[in-house]
Amino acid sequence: MAEHNTKNEEQLSNHNNEHSNPSDVFSNLYSQLGDHYGMILGPYHITDLPYIFYDDGKIHFYPNTKAMEADGKYIMHHHHPVRASDHQPPTLDLSITNLIFFQLLAMVVLTFIFIKTGLKYKKNPDKPPRGFQNLIETIILYIRDEIVRPNLPSIQVADRLLPYFVALFFFILTLNLFGLIPFGHTSTGSIAVTCGLAITAFITINYTAIRESGLGAWFKHLLGGAPWWLAPLMVPIEIMSMFIKPFALTIRLFANMSAGHIVLLSILGLLFYFGTILISPAIVGFSVFIYFLELLVAFIQAYVFTMLTAIFVGLAIGEHAHNEH
Repeated sequence: MAEHNTKNEEQLSNHNNEHSNPSDVFSNLYSQLGDHYGMILGPYHITDLPYIFYDDGKIHFYPNTKAMEADGKYIMHHHHPVRASDHQPPTLDLSITNLIFFQLLAMVVLTFIFIKTGLKYKKNPDKPPRGFQNLIETIILYIRDEIVRPNLPSIQVADRLLPYFVALFFFILTLNLFGLIPFGHTSTGSIAVTCGLAITAFITINYTAIRESGLGAWFKHLLGGAPWWLAPLMVPIEIMSMFIKPFALTIRLFANMSAGHIVLLSILGLLFYFGTILISPAIVGFSVFIYFLELLVAFIQAYVFTMLTAIFVGLAIGEHAHNEH
């Protein structure tokens, strides 16, 4: 009788596991959108990446997971490093994760592209650009003539900030395109990354406004053009708007780059959920459509982030800078 009950329990457990498989598949698919410790491409763990912690007033460096756990101070708990003593995360985690790796890779790729393009101009300054060099020049001129100069109050300020806007556009675009490579990761699908980009925009906006308008004019700008006796009402609103703008940049880029991947993974997950290949033609068709839509969104979001940052810089400077035409 006991053996019969045991068999029934095993059959019930197997039955429950079979029905839980679809949710497990969805969980595994969605987990691929997040960050990972180590170089992970799809289901493949390529290699460990360095762990760097600032804890107990010291910097701890470990080249891989094995070295970290062998030291005995930290262990992996639910795929995250924690202190072995109290299972709490380190004070500051500076580890190189999957998303950071793709950001560093984007920096290396862009540095190589710009150096190679610049050397061609130095070698043949009078020769018209061709091929890839012509593409890079076209994009840079578009950023200068259609994004930066029209939104900033002077050409001098626009040309001085042009390298920042060019780097911003190409960096976001490269990160977006990396996410469309099979087994790749979209760093801009992480709110921490988009927040970092928005912080650089926040610093650029306010530093440029103070430099061009002066500190006094910058404080006066907090009134929003209203009479001084409305300062108790206008100043808090203007201060809030200073932080709302980069917050909007953060959420817009993060949401748009995450949404496409979530939709794509959801469509592909239907194959595992229904467990039949009969719906595969429709799934493949919709997936290809979403993929090309994501490709379009990758360019649009790089453009929108750059455009809005230029607009915010121009609004922060206001009418205090001299117009040059």
